[in-house]
Amino acid sequence: MSAPIKFVDEWDSKNYDLIIDVRSPGEFKEDHIPGAVSLPVLTDEERGIVGTRHKDVSPFEARKLGAAFVSQNIGIHIQNTLNKEGRNFTPLIYCWRGGQRSKSFALVCSEIGWQTFILKGGYKTYRQSVISKIEELVLGFSFIVIAGRTGTRKTDILSGLANRGAQVLDLENLAAHRGSLLGRLEKKVQPSQKMFETFIMDTLRQFASNKPVYLESESQKIGQRQIPEPLWRLIKVSPQITIKAPRRYRASYLSNMYKHLTRDSASLKMLIEKIPGRHGPNRTQHWCSLIKGKSWEELSFDLLKFHYDPAYDRSLKSNDRTTICEYDHPDTSDNVLNETVDDIFARNK
Repeated sequence: MSAPIKFVDEWDSKNYDLIIDVRSPGEFKEDHIPGAVSLPVLTDEERGIVGTRHKDVSPFEARKLGAAFVSQNIGIHIQNTLNKEGRNFTPLIYCWRGGQRSKSFALVCSEIGWQTFILKGGYKTYRQSVISKIEELVLGFSFIVIAGRTGTRKTDILSGLANRGAQVLDLENLAAHRGSLLGRLEKKVQPSQKMFETFIMDTLRQFASNKPVYLESESQKIGQRQIPEPLWRLIKVSPQITIKAPRRYRASYLSNMYKHLTRDSASLKMLIEKIPGRHGPNRTQHWCSLIKGKSWEELSFDLLKFHYDPAYDRSLKSNDRTTICEYDHPDTSDNVLNETVDDIFARNK
């Protein structure tokens, strides 16, 4: 006996045992509802084939071919991913707009006997809620910004706080980028802008409103990804903890951390030549000569002195933050960092 199919507006209800995204793998990769599994009724290749049939032959022939693909793929998913689900299984299914792809999958689930939910408007409904949900969430939190010049190990401080149980929104980790022109991470590709926003929203909704949320002082753009405006406004005015350390220790730390950049001197030189600022062509030529000579620590020191430190100092003027406390580290060692993390955590539990 078939079970009912219900059309719903909520994508994050606890009534669902599983959220099933039936869009193509490419659509899923760009962005998807947190926790959803990809069970496409059409692969990317099949969508292309059906589209070509629609254009070159007829809409009827395209629908017939599409139906064959869809039926075959749904059967595979039922036999594999969903094979062990019991009679009380209740999935939420969505496609791009809550149309034929969702309904096709939901009909089969209903005939099996599973009460099935379809998200009205599909992924578009979810997507429209993301920014408004971020705005709603950020207003419920107290943020503390970890600030400091490049190389003061702010990201490591966030990691240490997270390990101690603090609530941390690591935007650079979510964006898969360190935030500067030289901030590309080894073997990592940045998520789409939509997925970046989903990551932010999903992280925030796990937090408790009665505890502070720590994050790093950032520019609004992290690599090619933009911090959503509601969050960015709060970053600019939230209280900060300032971390300081001598430039020579910061340079040593950075030259070790960015070794993946030094393995490709030609690419690094191209990036250096793109650095904006008032340092002039002679300074750029000097940096290129340091690359040629593989003088990595000297290069790091010079970049900090003439580019990154002045840029950080200028950025402070565009914010309106109060300083809670300041840590003047003698170096960038793990011992010093851990003492600071312990003190920050103890102060703001």
